[in-house]
Parts: sequence; structure tokens; C-alpha cells
Amino acid sequence: MSRLPRHLEHLRSAFTAEAASAASFRAFAERAEGAGRPHLAQRWRALAEEKDRLAIALLAAAGKAASEAANLRDAIAEEQYENEVLYPRLIADMEHLGHPAEADLLRRLLDTQRRHHAELDDLRRELTASTRDVRPPAVA
Repeated sequence: MSRLPRHLEHLRSAFTAEAASAASFRAFAERAEGAGRPHLAQRWRALAEEKDRLAIALLAAAGKAASEAANLRDAIAEEQYENEVLYPRLIADMEHLGHPAEADLLRRLLDTQRRHHAELDDLRRELTASTRDVRPPAVA
């Protein structure tokens, strides 16, 4: 049984669906761009942007975008769960199922996730140490 009231559970489920669709549409746009179809890519990106706006509205309605401190706390907890529980389980299962290439992809993803966790933790420290904005992102 969920600890959330059902209406919040529904809003968060809808958020997840819209956010996943937006990410898929951006991936479709990349594929279209690579196939020499820039207009198709533009259409996919426009749809993804609309999905993003819907996801943001759903997240706000679910009360998940409360404050910077709460957002960082939630993001750190989610990254920690993914790094310590979710992805290690998925990797082990992929190996058990005989899909080593997919397990390696998830391992690479986990390496990136660990960097994300560290960056979120840095943001938390910066935010709690100052009343001003955090440093701008490093240029890659």
C-alpha cells in the first residue's frame, strides 16, 4: 500500500509518464536528425517541450517542487536509491538473464549516476552555505 494519498500518487504517475514521453521524443529527434530529417527532429522536439511543460505542471500539482532545499533533498535521496539499490539489481538481473552488453550499459549509467549524486551533494552544500545563488555550471 502506498504511503501517499491516492490523488498524489496519480499526479506523480502522470508526471512520470509525461517525463518519460518527453525523453523518448528527444531521443526520436536525435535519431531523425542523424537520419537527415531536421524537420521531423524539430517536430519531435516541439512535442517533447510540450510534454516537459505538462510534467512540470503535474509535479507542481503533486507538491514536489516545494523549495530548493526540499528539491535537493528529494533528488539526493532518489539518486542514492538508484545508485545503491535499483541499478545494482538491474545489472545483476541483466547478467543473470545473459545480457552482458546491457549490463555494461547500466554499469556506465551507474558511473554517471554517481557523478550526479556528488554534484547534487555539492549543490546542497553550496545552497546551505549561502543566501545567494550557487556557482554556475562548469563548461564542458
